[in-house]
Amino acid sequence: MNVEQLSKRLGTVASFIPKGASVADIGSDHAYLPCHLAKQGHITSAIAGEVVKGPYESAKRQVDATGLQDRIEVRLGSGLDVLKPGEVDCIAIAGMGGALISDILEAGKEKLPGVKRLILQPNVGANSVRAWLYRNGWELIDEAILEEDGKIYEVLAADKGDPEAPYKADMERGLLFGPFLLKRKESVFIKKWSLEKENWQRVLSQLDKAQPSAEVDTKKEELFRKIRMVEEVLANEKNKRA
Repeated sequence: MNVEQLSKRLGTVASFIPKGASVADIGSDHAYLPCHLAKQGHITSAIAGEVVKGPYESAKRQVDATGLQDRIEVRLGSGLDVLKPGEVDCIAIAGMGGALISDILEAGKEKLPGVKRLILQPNVGANSVRAWLYRNGWELIDEAILEEDGKIYEVLAADKGDPEAPYKADMERGLLFGPFLLKRKESVFIKKWSLEKENWQRVLSQLDKAQPSAEVDTKKEELFRKIRMVEEVLANEKNKRA
């Protein structure tokens, strides 16, 4: 991966960034995403935020090497602390766990007025990101799912709007599976949830051996419910393809 050719994962993130946007890339690493978008003339400006000194230095070197210092500023800081209110209209956060992405957004809520779009790529726990968006008035407008180097990723795009709009069919399933992904049920979606089901079944078998308690019973019931939902989704898709 380089500035000219993004990875499939980052390329998918880039596809949701509106043309002419001013972007903050939080956890930018080598700043490949903002550099690529700036070189393509797709964005007007960008802030690349990094909390760790090493990646921050790497990002600065990348921006300098591509001669984009007039359009991309690299800043050292935690989450949305690198931003001033109203400074950008689009924020991308990619390559972290869903819980961490939600924590970053929650901690930096005062920086979000004026932001029109969030593009979020959790490595795991996309359901917690959807829940945060729903609770905070962000409308999920589209999603993507992809596999790269043996890992499956989800990318979520949200605008300020009606947070209930995509979930009117079934809130619980929508938050877990992704309302747009659930409609499309691509092959990688089927693969992801088949693997998740197998993992949950392994956890259940371990819980069966645990000392009985109310906490264990609650956890088992939660897993049973999730497994049933996955089985219904996979069975419906299998019937369609039969």
